[in-house]
Amino acid sequence: MARQREWAMRATLRATAVLAGAVGGLSVAAYGTLTRQTRNTQRVMAVPGWAPFRADGVYTPRGAGPQPPAQFATETCLQGRSIDTGTDILTLAVIGDSTAAGLGVDGPEELPGVLLARNLAEEAGRPVQLDTYAISGSSSRRLDEQLRAALLSPPVAALIMVGPNDIRDRIPPATSATLLGSAVAKLRAAGTAVVVGTCPDLGVVRPIPQPLRGFVRAWSITLARLQRDAVNQAGGHPVPLADLLAPEFLSRPEALFSTRDGLHPSAAGYEAACSVLLPALCSALGVWGGGAVPPAPTRSAVVGAGWWPRRMAASADRGLRRVTERLSGVAP
Repeated sequence: MARQREWAMRATLRATAVLAGAVGGLSVAAYGTLTRQTRNTQRVMAVPGWAPFRADGVYTPRGAGPQPPAQFATETCLQGRSIDTGTDILTLAVIGDSTAAGLGVDGPEELPGVLLARNLAEEAGRPVQLDTYAISGSSSRRLDEQLRAALLSPPVAALIMVGPNDIRDRIPPATSATLLGSAVAKLRAAGTAVVVGTCPDLGVVRPIPQPLRGFVRAWSITLARLQRDAVNQAGGHPVPLADLLAPEFLSRPEALFSTRDGLHPSAAGYEAACSVLLPALCSALGVWGGGAVPPAPTRSAVVGAGWWPRRMAASADRGLRRVTERLSGVAP
């Protein structure tokens, strides 16, 4: 395994070097820069030294919560109302990595799971029980252990967000997408409606230096495309976070990224993500009352001209995408 990881890293650096040479010549010093940047970025993208807040429990349409499910059922009965926890409460499982878990916010009320649970309860007119299984640092290879816990009592709906750590761990995009598709298929087989926020555009993450950021950007967009296809095939609902959010994160990084590490979204960043995830979640459950949900983009429209001249950016993206697909065994 260690030998395979070493080969993957060398192949990644070679591919980046070839592309950079093709668009302007690459010196030995520049190759060394890429090597150092890769090592430094792996450290930057390692599991941070702090844990996300937890705010699981039942949220009501009137905005109350979180309450432990048993306490909510007891109080409901004391008020003279009966409740069937199997049919009256919508259960929402949040699965994935630190972004799904909400790392980077300043308080539990700002967690993406909480924002979605509150708004889903309001839209559905029913209580929503939030159960968070997401673990910081998780890649697609760790989805199975989260699924095992979630499927002990299959949820009505599930949100999955995963991808950046697959790039950190150099998992080929095709492998990542297959693992995600398998997770979605298992949830669908249990009767769960599944919404997936596909991999964001990592080109907006400024702590990742150029030129490595350009390669990571192309890798993330390729991964998002393959995730979209895998989720669709498995019967889930993909939401292309890169296409829908990258322009805003590029224009307002100081507001939308956490000031603690510059990698994870801030409360405002998570709010922006939830604004595009909520319609898909409600639509999947048949409770969306906000009008027709527009079709998701199927071709990446995120901009790269902020870093290179437009023509060179487009050329670099095409070249990096071909390299990424060749490394992962995916046909263009």
